Amino acid sequence: MQQQYESYGNLVNALKSACNLLELERRSQLHQDVVTVCNHLTNPNFRIAVFGPFNHGKSTLLNAILGSRALPIDLIPTTGAAITVKYGSDIRTRIMLVDGTEIYRSGTEVLQQFAVLDNNRQMRKDVASVEIYCPHSFLETGVEFVDLPGTNDREAQDNLVKEQLLSADLVVQLLDARKLMTLGERENLRDWLLDRGIKTVIFVANFINLLEPDEQQQVQNRLRFVAESFRAELPAGFSNLYRVDALPALRARLKGDAAAATSSGLTAFEAALQNIVGILQQNRSGVRLPRVEAIASQIQLSLKNKIDPLLSEIIAFDDKHKAKIEIKQKAVTLIQKGFDTSISELRDWLSLPKLLTKYQSEAAIALAENNFKSWQTNTLKKDLTQLQLAVVKWLYQGYDFFQAERPEDLLITLPSEPQIILPSKHSNTNDLGETGAVAVGGGIGWLLGGPVGAAVVGSISYLLNKNIQNSDEKSNQESYHQQVAKICIDASEDYFSRFSNQGLAILTGYERQTAKVIRFEVSKEPSDITQQREKLQQLQTSFNQFLQALEKAKIPTNYQPYPATPKYTYVKQEYSPPVNKETKEQKQQQYTPPPPKSSSSPSSPPPPPKASPSPRPEELEAKFRNWELDEEIARMKAEMRSPGASQQQTTQNHKAPNPPKTAAQKDKIARAYQVLGLQPSVSFAEVKQTYKSLVKKWHPDLFVGQPKLQQQAQEKMRLINDAYTILADKYS
Repeated sequence: MQQQYESYGNLVNALKSACNLLELERRSQLHQDVVTVCNHLTNPNFRIAVFGPFNHGKSTLLNAILGSRALPIDLIPTTGAAITVKYGSDIRTRIMLVDGTEIYRSGTEVLQQFAVLDNNRQMRKDVASVEIYCPHSFLETGVEFVDLPGTNDREAQDNLVKEQLLSADLVVQLLDARKLMTLGERENLRDWLLDRGIKTVIFVANFINLLEPDEQQQVQNRLRFVAESFRAELPAGFSNLYRVDALPALRARLKGDAAAATSSGLTAFEAALQNIVGILQQNRSGVRLPRVEAIASQIQLSLKNKIDPLLSEIIAFDDKHKAKIEIKQKAVTLIQKGFDTSISELRDWLSLPKLLTKYQSEAAIALAENNFKSWQTNTLKKDLTQLQLAVVKWLYQGYDFFQAERPEDLLITLPSEPQIILPSKHSNTNDLGETGAVAVGGGIGWLLGGPVGAAVVGSISYLLNKNIQNSDEKSNQESYHQQVAKICIDASEDYFSRFSNQGLAILTGYERQTAKVIRFEVSKEPSDITQQREKLQQLQTSFNQFLQALEKAKIPTNYQPYPATPKYTYVKQEYSPPVNKETKEQKQQQYTPPPPKSSSSPSSPPPPPKASPSPRPEELEAKFRNWELDEEIARMKAEMRSPGASQQQTTQNHKAPNPPKTAAQKDKIARAYQVLGLQPSVSFAEVKQTYKSLVKKWHPDLFVGQPKLQQQAQEKMRLINDAYTILADKYS
């Protein structure tokens, strides 16, 4: 029994906790039911409530059982409170007022003041509870009676009766044989008892003695039908229908007339009542827990009605937050990829071997022709600027996307112009005596023209093409223009060596910008969402604990516990660019002197200027890759502004095209499909893929140096672009 009450204690705590979380009004029916059933679960006594409309003889029946006029009785409705009758060594009354005042009196005369209806037939509002203590052997077994006000009189009395019935282990419903089972009684039986899990009910018919003999037989038949139609959960072998003439029974008991008590039906009813109670006391959980099941179902539904909207809101926030994080992570990867690619291209371009291969010939010739400054601005600086802008572009993409630290521009400066000194002229040569050969600035700058100038330029091209290194041993045998050519070559090599070392150092430092720009932090959760998350967790915990308490008490439930809702984690997330670990070989490539050159020096003129070379396939591929990255980043920005855009984009790629409205539109669309070589039934994703393939096939940069083919490619690209624009509008 002690273990059972501990289980009840857990259930009571769970009921009260859930009730508090629901923030129910104290006067609400559910709140009152929870309080009542909690008090019932912790009450060690077995409660028997006498229930029925006013003037059915409820108090008279109880007085007959007690053998005294303990309870007030009259011809008009009198009971104005729920009067609990408990065991005591003598008859006394205890009244608790709403303000906490306790009133103890010997006897029961005080009930006339506090427990009967007033002249307006209303209950006193200042009375909290009324208890009578009687020295009766049945009460001494842990039984208590509850004399309830009559129903169908006043709403306040009905509410009190309905509340008290929930805390009764056994209900004795008193019926008037003269008007058996009225509509009101049938409704109360259904709404106040059956629907609330109260099925331990005994029917007692009063006033049968007032009927004629033939009427009594008819009433007995009807009573039997009532008893059989109501499936009371009583111990086997006991009836749920008894006849007691309450007033004759009371008179017989007061006179000590055992025979009259027996003929009134009181003796048989008392014997059955004591046996039923004795058995039910051993299985009190089977009596009380069904009432909890009905209330628990309401509480669970009310909790779910609070939890589910909150849960949906939190899940929607978390999904949106997760989508944003995924987009930003993808953007970090894309932007970093583009930045790393452009950095790699610039670093490769700045390597000394690449600079010498690509520019040394032009630089040495420009130096020999006193045109170095112009060449440096129009060629070298122009190429450097394009590569620098390609690098900075990605950092600005990162700043625009993540709004982190604003990037600084990459600024790699060009070294000062090479300063050379012309060699002394041999006495046996008149090379510089030719027309057009002029020394400038005391040998620091000069201008070569005529055959000598052409010979110097030719020697530069020859020496670089043959990869011949200057040799001191052969300097006396070389012609003067070869010596000048080697001086120009050496000066340009020194220039590019300084430029390479300086540029690579600046570039390495600039890479640290990525850690400040291409990064993002997970924002803190809004305070209102945090509060809702805490409230949700509290509600879910209470709901799950309530289910556990019901399971422990073996009360069935149709609900499953809520899984734990993931907590919002605020983590500072940054993208750290990979450390650039240059191999020993790469470092050696920063400055590697060219191999020795042959001393042979043909006097042939330099080769004619070459047309601009066609872009290499890898250069074009890099352009297309950057274009696609830009397009992807723009799409992600749109998704950041509209969380559902990703799904919309996916839908657009696969949805059917919109039908054209006019004949002219139909013709344009048909020509567009024809230009792209597609069928009208294809999806927009296939249109995009075909467009990209055609761009890579017909891009004009593929035909540099081939004017006629380049012009054809430009016209082809115009048609392709127009067709793609028309179809993009059609699918939008």
